[in-house]
Amino acid sequence: MAVKRAAVLLPLLVHLQLMLLHGMASASSERRSGTIVRQPRPQPLLQEKATLLALKQSLILLSPSVLADWNESSDVCGFTGVACDWRRHHVISLSLAGMNISGAVPPVIGNLTHLRSLDMSSNFLMGRIPAELSNLRRLQVLILGRNQLSGGIPPSLSELASMFYLSLKENRLSGTIPAAIFKNCTRLGLVDFGSNDLSGEIPGEASVNVADWFAILNLYSNRLTGRLPRWLANCTYLYLLDVENNLLADELPATIISGKQQLKYLHLSNNNGFWSHDNNTNLEPFFVAVSNCSQILEIEAGAVGIGGLLPSRLGTMLPPNISHLNLELNKIKGQIPADISDVINITLMNLSSNQLNGTVPTSICALPKLERLSLSNNALMGTIPACIGNATSLGELDLSGNLLSGSIPSGIGIGLINLYLQNNRLSGEIPTRLAECIRLLHLDLSNNSLMGEVPERVSGTAIIYLNLSHNQIRGELPRGLGDMQQVQAIDLSWNNFTGMISPQLSSCRELEVLDLSHNSLTGVLPPSLDLLEDLKNLDVSDNSLTGEIPMNLTKCTSLKHFNLSYNDFVGHVPTTGVFANFTFLSYIGNPRLCGSVVKRNCQRHRSWYQTRKYLAVMCVCAAVLAFMLTILCAVSAKKIRDRLTVVREEMFRGRRSGGSSPVVKYKYPRITYQELVDATEEFSADRLVGAGSYGRVYRGTLQDGTMVAVKVLQLLSGNSTKSFSRECQVLKRIRHRNLMRIITACSLADFKALVLPFMAKGSLERCLYAGPPDELSLVQRVNICSDIAEGVAYLHHHSPVKVIHCDLKPSNVLINDDMTALVSDFGISRLVMSVGGVANTADVGASTINMLCGSIGYIPPEYGYGSDPTTKGDVYSFGVLVMEMVTRKKPTDDMFEAGLSLHKWVKSHYHGRADVVVDQVLACMVQDQTPEVRRMWDVAIGELLELGILCTHESASMRPTMMDAADDLDRLKRYLGGDTAATFASSLGFSSMTIEDIDG
Repeated sequence: MAVKRAAVLLPLLVHLQLMLLHGMASASSERRSGTIVRQPRPQPLLQEKATLLALKQSLILLSPSVLADWNESSDVCGFTGVACDWRRHHVISLSLAGMNISGAVPPVIGNLTHLRSLDMSSNFLMGRIPAELSNLRRLQVLILGRNQLSGGIPPSLSELASMFYLSLKENRLSGTIPAAIFKNCTRLGLVDFGSNDLSGEIPGEASVNVADWFAILNLYSNRLTGRLPRWLANCTYLYLLDVENNLLADELPATIISGKQQLKYLHLSNNNGFWSHDNNTNLEPFFVAVSNCSQILEIEAGAVGIGGLLPSRLGTMLPPNISHLNLELNKIKGQIPADISDVINITLMNLSSNQLNGTVPTSICALPKLERLSLSNNALMGTIPACIGNATSLGELDLSGNLLSGSIPSGIGIGLINLYLQNNRLSGEIPTRLAECIRLLHLDLSNNSLMGEVPERVSGTAIIYLNLSHNQIRGELPRGLGDMQQVQAIDLSWNNFTGMISPQLSSCRELEVLDLSHNSLTGVLPPSLDLLEDLKNLDVSDNSLTGEIPMNLTKCTSLKHFNLSYNDFVGHVPTTGVFANFTFLSYIGNPRLCGSVVKRNCQRHRSWYQTRKYLAVMCVCAAVLAFMLTILCAVSAKKIRDRLTVVREEMFRGRRSGGSSPVVKYKYPRITYQELVDATEEFSADRLVGAGSYGRVYRGTLQDGTMVAVKVLQLLSGNSTKSFSRECQVLKRIRHRNLMRIITACSLADFKALVLPFMAKGSLERCLYAGPPDELSLVQRVNICSDIAEGVAYLHHHSPVKVIHCDLKPSNVLINDDMTALVSDFGISRLVMSVGGVANTADVGASTINMLCGSIGYIPPEYGYGSDPTTKGDVYSFGVLVMEMVTRKKPTDDMFEAGLSLHKWVKSHYHGRADVVVDQVLACMVQDQTPEVRRMWDVAIGELLELGILCTHESASMRPTMMDAADDLDRLKRYLGGDTAATFASSLGFSSMTIEDIDG
């Protein structure tokens, strides 16, 4: 009997209950002998009418027509949203969902004691849930979801013993879930607390009777911790379990779901950490349990940390009805089983960001309903199956970030909407069949070795995002670019495109990014580009474009990034409108441009390039001038050299003299703008070694042969001048082997540059991400972290004036020839002065109070709340950098979204599963080593991860100092060097604290 009841209740339970309460029970009359006879209005109903009118008065009605029929002259059973019992004695249902009402939930509702259903969802209700709702002892359905309610869930709701459906989702509720609700509400069948701010554990006990009714538990997007409650295993008719986006940590719930014939939805993604059986190495028990859930439709277990091999019989173990399988962002290894074709109803398969290898099985092509396939960021090799075009339902294919080679299949599916094949080793030409993909919205084939020309109509009219950059594509730009009416980004950079830029690009009215740099384009920049009102980024650098810069580009008021460098543009550089925001760095390598921005006289330019009237006279004058200068130089050369020698000697002695290029004070050699121009070959592209928001860095050679790095600041605002002054002030005060030193500086009104020692190996960011994958060993990474810690510890504790760096990240750490790390870029640093014994943080040059200091991903949380920069902020940034060194993942990586951060990701895998987050290059380095070396490797990785977690504690007071961190890393260096007596825990003062205590 129980099985039969559940089979009927499960699909219809909620629908029937609401229909009975809101529909049939709202009949306001009885039929007697075919005539509707109205009953006299009973006294209780008059009292309930008064209660409803008082309720209306307590609410804020945001629309005049809302509850207009709630008045004294109307029948209470005819009120909008009100239903009475069939005898018209009591109000039993109140439905105000989506009524555009605001204010607090009126406690007066507690007077409607016969109410069985209350629905006030999808409004703008605020404040706490009133405890008076516990007076509604007959209530079976309570729906307050999709409002702005705050505070905790009242424990008094547990007094509603008849409650079946309780929904408080999408509010701002906090605190814990009252355990009494699951103990006392013995008919509870549906609980939805999703998308709130609830914390603590899910109640671990429930009434025995709950198991007879319970079907749905929705707790997604909260901050719940602990394990899944084991009483769920007794809920025979469990239909949906959704605990995504929490902080739960538990073994995969094989026992809970086993035998659940009604289970359809299992959502576990984005939690603190789940693990598979046998110490996170065996996925088979979980999928065996899944095989017994014959009705299951969706399994979402992405970003939970599970590991092991996919079972070889996965296709036969998954129930035939399953449509969604999401296991992304885990540490699943091995090959994709060939029998995956047995899952004939699957529509979404996401195995991205794991450790899968082998090839893409051809059996995937046989999945008739497959709509989305994502296998990105693995180590898959071989070719893309030629049969992929047979998957006629396929709308999204993501194979990016693998080791795939060969060509793109010529028969690729014409139903594609999104195609991502970037960051592979693909070659050959772009298939012409892509032109038939008329629904294609996103096409990314970047960072491959594709050749040939772009098929004429590949750029279909529906495309929103097109990226073919970093390939070897040749030919003219596709004519179809102008037909893409909805395109927002076009990136064709770093190819071999030739020909002219078509004026038809101006038809792409939604375009925000246009990058055609590093090609061989010729002709002029079309003036019609001014029609692109939303254009934010225009880069045509490193081509062979000529003509004048179109003045009407000033109409592109959204333009933020503009790069015309290394072309052959001529004429005057505009300075009005948006052009006022761009410096000479946008025009470098265009010798025929003139104007104040590029420091070339336009009159001379116009005379030379626009007329030949005085050419003969100019030639004669030039010859005479050259002859006179030759004589003058011959007579005065020795005197000039002697004078220059005296000046330089005086400069080194600290004397100052006037000139066109003011220099940094005492003991820093004088250098002029022209000398920097000569040293960098006119700031040529061949000398460019780095660029960022601050400007560009060029490799230079001074007259005495010294190799230097010339850091040219991009002068966009007064803050750039302050940044230059600030960096000079810091660099001249500090001396440490792990801090960048300054050689000299050059400062003009519209040009400012720092001259620094040249580091051939570049930045730590380049070594981590752009260099050979095996460039940095574990010992080198530890040494680099130690160098950085020593340098910053000096700034915080030993420098003559305490310095807070404020922007510690890999791109601001340089590596010299012997792999020593030097902290650089003090453009937003702070000096801490001591005034009357009280530390005072000063922004050198000018105040930047309330400015958020640092780079996204490295900024400590307290800065976001307005706190002033402190040394503990640098400690936080250092902690992120340490975790980045171990994981080779940037904190701004695409995987870190929906609340997941580098800190949370590392912390969730710290216990027993550290290999999930460790850079796979490091893991490969140690595989063939002795057990002793592997043990030392495990110790070192564990120490680095723990140090990173401690330094990124959410509470600044709980973070160690940089001196403590430096001491800890010094001990770790000695340990890796053979000193097995080195210890770590005591140095940070956290010996009594476990990693679970770290709440950051």
